[in-house]
Amino acid sequence: MRMKSLGRSGLKVSVVGLGCNNFGMRIDQAATDLVVAKALDQGITLFDTADAYGNKGGSETMLGKALGARRKDIVLATKFGLPMGEGDLMKGASRRYIMNAVEASLKRLGTDYIDLYQVHFPDPETPIDETLSALDALVTQGKVRYIGSSNFAGWQIAESWYIARELGTSKFVSAQNHYNLLDRKIEQEVVPAAKAYGASILPYFPLASGMLTGKYRRGADLPNDGRLTVWGERGKQMLSDANFDLVEKLTAFAEARGHSMLDLAFGWLASQPHVASVIAGATKPEQVEMNVAAGAWELNAEELAEVGKISFRW
Repeated sequence: MRMKSLGRSGLKVSVVGLGCNNFGMRIDQAATDLVVAKALDQGITLFDTADAYGNKGGSETMLGKALGARRKDIVLATKFGLPMGEGDLMKGASRRYIMNAVEASLKRLGTDYIDLYQVHFPDPETPIDETLSALDALVTQGKVRYIGSSNFAGWQIAESWYIARELGTSKFVSAQNHYNLLDRKIEQEVVPAAKAYGASILPYFPLASGMLTGKYRRGADLPNDGRLTVWGERGKQMLSDANFDLVEKLTAFAEARGHSMLDLAFGWLASQPHVASVIAGATKPEQVEMNVAAGAWELNAEELAEVGKISFRW
């Protein structure tokens, strides 16, 4: 497993990470234990969850139990900000909420520190200086080691860096955003901002909700358990002719080089210098193995340029 630095920091993470949003929602504790054990066995060090995952707390609780004594061997990342109950006091990025949210996450995860604590979404009702000051206090207390953003726009990443410099607080070392071969829009502003201000990209939905796994074929019956199948109308929008056109071109590129579409989806992201780790969920141990194997493909400059031309469609 290759390792990369997370932003302008000394923290190293595996190029393939495990997204834990399925824990407590699509799989139970026994299945979670198997997935986590396989991830550890495969050399994955970045485990990414959120307080809201697993029906508000289930993912953190199950992940903490599955890790047990191996917690010290991994980089534990979680997020805060989405509603965890009724009312305005149970969500957001205010100092009050952050101080309560981190204690709840620590308890569920069964640990006394979080390696990477991320703002799940920008909070338009809270000044970013308040959020950064609160997060910096947690770093000073040792409850959090590094901080990151998620779903921030490019200008928000830049604003956060300048305010953090002005306040003398910790800066975001990561930006977790939607990013894959079918959706490269973050390259317009988010990626340049992250690169300029010392943050690595942590892509989520690297497989475009299954569209880049190779199991969806134009004109073929949809898999019964596929995410795009059960999504109904939303899934139909993803299964468009334009997307199939692109997937078929990318598949041809990969197969000409002895690889699968899955390999290309992971390998292309993992080969980007601005990407530290590709976060992907799994419900079965064999999916973890496949993801790790796919992330091992290091595309050269010529291959990256060709894939870039094929998939460019801003």
